[in-house]
Amino acid sequence: MTDDPKPSLAQRLLDGDKRALARAITLVESDDPAGWDLVREVYPHTGKASILGFTGAPGAGKSTLIGALVKNRRALEREVAVLSIDPSSPFTKGALLGDRIRLTEHFLDPGVFIRSMANRGALGGLSEAALQAALLMDASGKEDVFLETVGVGQAEIDVIDHADTVVLVLMPGSGDSIQALKAGIMEIPDVIVVNKADHPLTDTMVREIRGVLSLAPQVGWRVPIVKTEAVRGKGIEELVEKLDEHRKFIEEEGTLSDRRRRNLENEVLAICTARLRRELEERLSKDESYAALLERVVKRELDPASAATQVLSDLKGD
Repeated sequence: MTDDPKPSLAQRLLDGDKRALARAITLVESDDPAGWDLVREVYPHTGKASILGFTGAPGAGKSTLIGALVKNRRALEREVAVLSIDPSSPFTKGALLGDRIRLTEHFLDPGVFIRSMANRGALGGLSEAALQAALLMDASGKEDVFLETVGVGQAEIDVIDHADTVVLVLMPGSGDSIQALKAGIMEIPDVIVVNKADHPLTDTMVREIRGVLSLAPQVGWRVPIVKTEAVRGKGIEELVEKLDEHRKFIEEEGTLSDRRRRNLENEVLAICTARLRRELEERLSKDESYAALLERVVKRELDPASAATQVLSDLKGD
């Protein structure tokens, strides 16, 4: 009589084991080859989860809003995961803020998985490994995956490369929110939330947003504006309704598959870019001619663009 073999990490993850999921994300975040092997193994089991991205300025209440949505989804007995992308610690390179305080009431819920991930300086607010982590959450059986990005303003647009539905969270009376109105960020969201709607400037902000949205071509999906008070749970039902409407719209229009194709294509390019940069940095750090070239740039004898052209020419052997 022989003992049953111990299930692999991949099998445990596919079976919904939260510890296996946590371990898998750590491997991917650490750029461990075992992590990428694991993603390769479970990838055929992905594509089932609904991935929602939340972006907006710090203090707008994204975490509180997600906490309210998690509560709503769990009432429907849906399996939920939350991935919060935090600023990197300058010392440890780990997540600086850690698991969100506003989500603490869900920590002990076996149907909820919460993870913070460092953005490691990614200008777009999302870590290189974020989509991989979302894929692992998907493979583990999570039906709703919420991505919360670090509030870095205009550069935060790469959330669109990860989510099926993008939610922009704004706060009345905030200078950051006004900047969002002026910037290209307004072209990103599928749903706009004005949170902390008990503020006296809420209606003014809603009018301003509608004015900006009216300038866009009025075809396809009309971006709704939802007023919420996430702390009190106000407006959450309406927000859920709009999120479900958008999901149904992109499924019926056939644009969900198009979005995911675009997202995955961008992820492939992003991983290629990151790996090429690391390889280039490693090679150039040992290259004396590069050091001399850089010294010429420092002395203002050669401009940076010409130096880059020379580096690329040398690498190609021209």
